Amino acid sequence: MAKATRATAALEKAGVAFTVHSYDYDPDADRIGMQAAEALGEAPARVLKTLMLLLDGKPACAILPSDAQVAMKKLAAALGGKSAEMMKPADAERITGFKVGGISPFGQVRSVPTAIEAAAMNQPYVFINGGQRGLQVRLDPKEAARTLAAKVAPIIA
Repeated sequence: MAKATRATAALEKAGVAFTVHSYDYDPDADRIGMQAAEALGEAPARVLKTLMLLLDGKPACAILPSDAQVAMKKLAAALGGKSAEMMKPADAERITGFKVGGISPFGQVRSVPTAIEAAAMNQPYVFINGGQRGLQVRLDPKEAARTLAAKVAPIIA
C-alpha cells in the first residue's frame, strides 16, 4: 500500500503534522468507519468518516465521528444552505478523485464547502481517511479544520 497519496501530499504542502496508519480494509463491512475504528483500536469518536453530500444540489463534505449519523438539516444550516442529501457513490468518486472507502477531505480534485463535527475538536487527535482504502492520517482536529477551511459546527443527529 502506498503511504503517499494526494491527501498526504496536500497535508505536507500545508505544513500539517500528521502520521500515517494503515489497517486491513474490509469492503464488506456494514459501516466502513466503524471497521476502521475497530481495526485501529481507537474510540469511534476519534476515527472520523468523510461523507460527500449535495448541498442545494452542489458538492459538499461532512466529517464526523464514525459511530454518528449526519443531521442533514444541521449540516445544511452550518454551510449556509437550505437542504442536503447524500451524494451517489459514483459521483463522490468522480468529484473527489478518490474511491469510496478511501475518500479523504484532503487533496480532493477541487475544494468543496466542508463541515466538521464540533465535538471532534475536543479530541486530542483524530484519524481521517488518508486518500486510500485502509489508510488513515492521525492529526490534531483543529489543524484538520484549519487546513480544510471547514466550518466547525454540531452536524450530528
